Amino acid sequence: MIDIRLKTCLIIKRGPWYLVGWNHFYHRLNWSMSCYDAWRTRDIEAARRVVAKTGGELYLFNPAAAQLEVFS
Repeated sequence: MIDIRLKTCLIIKRGPWYLVGWNHFYHRLNWSMSCYDAWRTRDIEAARRVVAKTGGELYLFNPAAAQLEVFS
């Protein structure tokens, strides 16, 4: 049996957009309207560094339970 808590990750949101990643070809960030497309990490320090660079907000996201909540 899979522990659903292990599916929870951190994602970054800015306005209605979720950070997907860096586009090396266009040298810009990629954003999506879907939280399911978002870049995911469980590394809090890495997520905070990216938030500082992008100006977004940190969210907890559990795709298995379809739960999204502001990380405080």
